[in-house]
Parts: sequence; C-alpha cells; structure tokens
Amino acid sequence: MTRRIVVANQKGGVGKTTTVANLGAALHKMGKRVLLIDMDPQAALTATYGIDPYNLPRSMYSVLINENTSIARVLKPVGKGGEMAIAPASIDLAAAEVQLVNASNRAHRLKLGLDRNRIPFDFVLIDTPPSLGLLTLNGLVGATEVLVPVQTHFLAMRGVRGLMETVWRVKKKLNPELQLLGMLPTMYAENSQHAKEVVQELRSVFGKKVFDIMVHNSMKFAEVPVARQTLVDYAPDHDGALAYRKLAEEIVNG
Repeated sequence: MTRRIVVANQKGGVGKTTTVANLGAALHKMGKRVLLIDMDPQAALTATYGIDPYNLPRSMYSVLINENTSIARVLKPVGKGGEMAIAPASIDLAAAEVQLVNASNRAHRLKLGLDRNRIPFDFVLIDTPPSLGLLTLNGLVGATEVLVPVQTHFLAMRGVRGLMETVWRVKKKLNPELQLLGMLPTMYAENSQHAKEVVQELRSVFGKKVFDIMVHNSMKFAEVPVARQTLVDYAPDHDGALAYRKLAEEIVNG
C-alpha cells in the first residue's frame, strides 16, 4: 500500500524541501518506488533536479486546475536507477490558489489526481509552501501522514501550534485518515543550549512523536542543489545524509 506523506510547516526556511528531497533519495536507495510532488510555487524541489519551472507545458498546476488530469501525465523521472519521479511545480502554481477559490472540491484536487494515477509507488512525498493556504490544504487532504520539520529555534517552534490546529481541523472535517508521523528537529546546533531546550520543549508536548534524529545545521545543504543532487546522493557519508538515511529506515521499519 502506498504511503502518502506531506511535509508541512507554515514557516519558511525550516527544511521542508531539503527533507522531501533527501528523504526521497534515501527511500529510493532502500529500493522503494518514490514519487515527489512539488506543491510550492517557489519550485525549489523542482529546481533541485534541474527542471526549469519557467518552461513546463504540464505541471502540478495542470493537475490542480484540470479535474481530469492524472498526476501520471506530468511526471518526470529523476534519480538514478529508475522508479523515482517528480510531479514538478511551475510558476503558474502561484495563481492556482486564486483560481480555485470558488472551485468545487478545491481542497481535494491533489487527492483526486493521486487517486487517478495508475503508476505504482511505495511512497509519495509532498512538498508544501510556507503557508497554510489552499496548496498546503491540498497536501494535507491528499496525504495520510504529516511530517513536520521544526527548526530548533524558539520562534520557529511557536508556529507549530498553528499548523497542528490546522491538521486536526483537516482530520476532523476533510481527511479522517490523516495522522501525525512525527516532528523532525532541523538546523540543530550541537553546542547550543537553546537548541537543546527547544527539542526538550517539543518532546514535552509531542512525546514520542519527536524523532530522536537531529538534522544538524550545515552549509552543505545549501551547496548541493548547484550540483542538481541531494546531499544523500552527493555526499552519502555526510552527517546530514546519514540523518536522512536513518529517518528513512525508521519510517520504513516503524
């Protein structure tokens, strides 16, 4: 059965795209069939794989706006060895929220596109924009699990409350299957007492839903997209790559 995981946090710069790309690469290295979905108009995930978001005849915009478009029609293969693909974002995606305001099933467009897709995947990973708007809502309705990257700063942690309130409302009214997969501490500084206190606070609220894995702060994450690769592929022995490989193992093995 396909697992659909949305990576969400309304705060920008917390590592959502980095998490989708590197977790996807780590799952692929474990032999899993992986679909990445870029729901962010900034299209950083799309650009990571060398795809130009300014020159796409079909993208996630097509899936959201045209009710009969299957995600299979917009897929592009990525990674090495096959069985990994991306449904890319284009710059048109920014207009989708406005165009869908009065549309029927506006929160279910991604789910409907996934349901029509006949290409089998083990994992679907959904990248979302830094907001709680209609694109993120589609991600929450289309997924069955939520993974929340949380920057280990106090102000970043405060924003998690708003996200979780949205998650619970979506679960109650639109998607009863939605579950919290976990909180992933990101941009962690080993020698920072503040970072340690933020993680402790997270654990006091969310308990075992906070992963023991820490994604440490590293400029390497910012450098590797230039090579059009993920850190897992580019520097597999780097601490950051090892963290995402461990995360993939925990998700697969439960």
